Amino acid sequence: MLSLVDKLCERRSLSVDEYERLIAGRTPELAEELARRAVAERKRVWGTKVFVRGLIEVSSHCVNDCYYCGIRRSNKQAARYRLSPERILACAEEGYGLGFRTFVLQGGEDPWFSDERLCDIVARIRSAHPDCAVTLSMGERSRASYQALHDAGAERYLLRHETANPLHYRRLHPPEMSFERRMRCLEDLRDIGYAVGIGFMVGSPYQTPHDLAMDLKLVEEFGPQMCGIGPFVAHHATPFASQESGSLELTCYLLSIIRLISPGILLPATTALGSIHPQGREKGIMSGANVVMPNLSPVDVRKDYELYDGKICTGEEAAECRGCLAARMRSIGYEIVVDRGDPVDERRIQ
Repeated sequence: MLSLVDKLCERRSLSVDEYERLIAGRTPELAEELARRAVAERKRVWGTKVFVRGLIEVSSHCVNDCYYCGIRRSNKQAARYRLSPERILACAEEGYGLGFRTFVLQGGEDPWFSDERLCDIVARIRSAHPDCAVTLSMGERSRASYQALHDAGAERYLLRHETANPLHYRRLHPPEMSFERRMRCLEDLRDIGYAVGIGFMVGSPYQTPHDLAMDLKLVEEFGPQMCGIGPFVAHHATPFASQESGSLELTCYLLSIIRLISPGILLPATTALGSIHPQGREKGIMSGANVVMPNLSPVDVRKDYELYDGKICTGEEAAECRGCLAARMRSIGYEIVVDRGDPVDERRIQ
């Protein structure tokens, strides 16, 4: 196993079979070694900086029916809301005062957020805060839509691929959803010039070590600027309600591998990690992550953006949440910085 780790550190690349061996052969000692090397790489590129993204959850309406998601179309129990442009702008204004320099607008695939509406929101945020980056996570859209949003000022787009195995994708999604379309969207985003984020669930139903190895190979070959991974956590009103959650340990192990594949990648310690373990986000940072995403959404709607059960930070004010995270990062030797946290050119750090 250590020879595979050495090869990964040297080449930033393994075969799918080698990634699978590295996953299947996981031990606490190997995890510790991977984390040590991943942290060294992260510190070489980023130092001890941890970047914050102000997350604004704009809508719990969604036209999709993903089997794992609490805001899926078929969930009649879900509380639906959508933020007005004015409330979104107010969240960004509050976040700016708290030191956020990147805002992430995330929501279900809600047709109410037309190109015209969303472009106007993006342009207004950029006009009010020209030193900030706007990231969108609004699902699959047309290439023309992505282009219009980029022209309006959106620089980054997060679109998790969820799994790199088309067969596994079909077991997690209804027939009308397409792995090929998801990948085409990611190619469009990259071609247009976005900083692109992909990502996958760890421990999702039917997932095998081979599936995860394919995910790692996609990270290596696609070369995203960002990658969001987190443990699968079941929601009570979905077909996967009785499935076990993904593992904190395996998620952190994979974070370390991704850092070694791409030292300059922006890698969040996700809310889902913090939801399954009290120190989940700290453990993510100590495994090689360098981003946290406090919630800037209005407190009165946070509990309604329920992708999975047990989500944390549903009742904290934005200032309280940011202050808590800053203290948590300081306790493990890292510092939250007021910075856009732009992607770095890999060629500068090899």
